[in-house]
Amino acid sequence: MISRRDFLQVSMAASALVGASGAGNWARLAAQQRLTQDRLLEFDSFGNVTLIHITDIHAQLKPVWFREPSVNLGVGESRGRVPHVTGADFRRLYGIEDGSPSAYALTHDDFSALAREYGRVGGLDRVASVVNAIRAERPGALLLDGGDTWHGSYTCLRTAGQDMVNAMNALGPDAMTFHWEFTLGSERVREIVGGLPFAALGQNIFDAEWDEPSGDFSDYAMFERGGARIAVIGQAFPYMPIANPGWMFPEYSFGIREERMQQLVDEVRGLGADLVVLLSHNGFDTDRKLAGRVRGIDVILSGHTHDALPEPVLAGETVIVASGSNGKFVSRVDLDVRDGRMMGFRHKLIPVFADVIAPDAAMSALIDEQRAPYRDALEEVIGQSESLLYRRGNFNGTWDDLICEALMSEREADIALSPGVRWGPSILPGQDITREDIFNVTSMTYGKAYRTEMTGEFIHVILEDVGDNLFNPDPYYQQGGDMVRVGGLGYRIDITKPQGRRISDLTLLRTGEAIEAAKTYVVAGWASVNEATEGPQIWDVVENHIRRRGSVSVAPNTSVEVVGA
Repeated sequence: MISRRDFLQVSMAASALVGASGAGNWARLAAQQRLTQDRLLEFDSFGNVTLIHITDIHAQLKPVWFREPSVNLGVGESRGRVPHVTGADFRRLYGIEDGSPSAYALTHDDFSALAREYGRVGGLDRVASVVNAIRAERPGALLLDGGDTWHGSYTCLRTAGQDMVNAMNALGPDAMTFHWEFTLGSERVREIVGGLPFAALGQNIFDAEWDEPSGDFSDYAMFERGGARIAVIGQAFPYMPIANPGWMFPEYSFGIREERMQQLVDEVRGLGADLVVLLSHNGFDTDRKLAGRVRGIDVILSGHTHDALPEPVLAGETVIVASGSNGKFVSRVDLDVRDGRMMGFRHKLIPVFADVIAPDAAMSALIDEQRAPYRDALEEVIGQSESLLYRRGNFNGTWDDLICEALMSEREADIALSPGVRWGPSILPGQDITREDIFNVTSMTYGKAYRTEMTGEFIHVILEDVGDNLFNPDPYYQQGGDMVRVGGLGYRIDITKPQGRRISDLTLLRTGEAIEAAKTYVVAGWASVNEATEGPQIWDVVENHIRRRGSVSVAPNTSVEVVGA
């Protein structure tokens, strides 16, 4: 007798063979030069339940360029496993042709050339077209938003998230969960959540004083679809007060809360749930660990780490779906749910090629309306880039190299620090840099650029702490984004070592001298979690720097030596 896990494995294999997972299908489309909206949305419908997943849009209403990371290292049990596979290795793993649409969408190689061939990605009006097409075919489809939605752009910052709230309300998700939304401040979050026409979920959002559910968010929502009862449990980002300023939301505490998750899974099963879906902002490795420790979760819709996988990952009997970021992808998951359980599924990661998918007219009009009061500011050209500017990668990206240059130049510092955040679109060589582009990689509610003095010992401690957030072998202790970006500083990191022993050979690049533990250095940075931070806003610092230079070129960064990868 075949086990349920074996049945799901066969389901995954069949899904890939019919093109439902997408990777092989995109490659064939490239060879045939027939990339059309109908082909991108083509799907062999299956079962009685459909989930649509979007996550980590980061307030990108318009189409963007977005380069996937060249370096995404896994440690511990995640070493060498997806999503920690990039470039040619990723293409080999999924059978993706070099130069194909899927190579452009899912890997970083030849990005500038392929971007000019295949165009921008995303745009919420294109996302709306994809969602509407799926809903037309499957009227009961559930649209689930994984969070990091009301953050990341000029208009989102200026409207305290209202532009994205208006657009998402029009798109009509059935539920969402949260992360960067809390950096709008708890009062603003409660104001928005109180008026949402859909479920705001977070089983791990607690009252900080009483250590009990806050009451402002629901643990889960129940839906009846296709003759099945579906429970969607929400999981907000667990490490809010560590990764972001706790003073902005002092009433709340977070955490993984694994035991409570198990209790809720058991509870919804007791209420008759045939399918249990976790709408998560944990990050992929944390979700994979959680799936092995909490019984009864059928599907995890994973967010936070911006991973885009053309096929789900099976952890035990739990299917984990990763849907990318910045509006670049929409995931569709069809499921056969009967006799109180999930019997099989089909999946497709749909790339939102902006030149292929027709924009939804109503959403386009709404987006233009939200942007109209700020159009002149958004479109003002500040300079030009001779280089590809991108952010993603464990250790550096050219956008952050440019930000570090701006900090050292404008703030007269020896060393610059830029946070290892994953959000932010790319800029192609030869492209104008507008004010909107600068805000797309700097926009946040605590963006002041500080200038301070730090000892060499303290700089070393910072690098060790952030390194442990990224490379602790236990996913439950990976509490941040990518490695802090550095300007004017070189170092060596051995990702196999424990905390306190990973970082060595700190060097001041300006002089080539070793950083001395007792010596003091002038350091400029931004995005400090300290409430008392003083200084100009980072977007003004970067704008002034680009204006002075007119045209910017960022040299390859070789200042970080990585060992153990």
